[in-house]
Amino acid sequence: MFDPFKDYEQAGYLRNRYGEKDPEIVRELEHALFRAGLDDALGYLAKRRALTYLDFLEVHKILFAAFYPWAGQDREVTTPNIAVSKVDTVFSHPLDARRAVEEGLRIGQDKAALRLRPGEVMGWFAYGHPFLDGNGRTMLIIHSELCHRAGFCIEWHRTQKTAYLAALSAEIASPGKGILDAYLLPFVGTARERHLWGGAIGDIRGLDGRSIEDTVDGEYSDARVAHKYQAFELKRGRTVPRDR
Repeated sequence: MFDPFKDYEQAGYLRNRYGEKDPEIVRELEHALFRAGLDDALGYLAKRRALTYLDFLEVHKILFAAFYPWAGQDREVTTPNIAVSKVDTVFSHPLDARRAVEEGLRIGQDKAALRLRPGEVMGWFAYGHPFLDGNGRTMLIIHSELCHRAGFCIEWHRTQKTAYLAALSAEIASPGKGILDAYLLPFVGTARERHLWGGAIGDIRGLDGRSIEDTVDGEYSDARVAHKYQAFELKRGRTVPRDR
């Protein structure tokens, strides 16, 4: 059980507002509340001229505040010294999450670049992994808005979850080599009007939280954990951009 706060028995899964512990009930409640907030999140993004990291946080808050009291707060706030991974994928240090997402936003708001590198953008978002839960859904909505502004869409309903996640993991491990771009580009379609997004996004397979959960590797103060993180960074060969 993913328990970075170490209080699962007392406070339930990730301190949710209901104190719920049953994984099936958690998934159902989380997804129901996500769907309830989806139109508000899409409406919020439509009003923003340029998307920033703060918009990333706000979308997460809109989608999940009814379930998680920490919604809209990133790992730098909630678990600043906790290393998180999923199977063989190591996510960024909490202090680097913002910079990773901002690199995705930088590329994604260049319309020509996004048309060629939609997977690289998603890869930066995923590597940043700013939240303890709800990253995939938040990323998808932000990415869809960026694509819309660039005049196209990714037809997510045509993708295959296992193949997509495999390509995403490979992209995180080897950024900028076109791995996820190659997977997503065949699914590029014409842009849709925003009022059609809600039902389409809500019905995409794999958004119900039924996937492999994150793992707490430990604290970065642990030499073993720090070494694992540094080794993954070195293997990636591309660090999170620092201040420009």
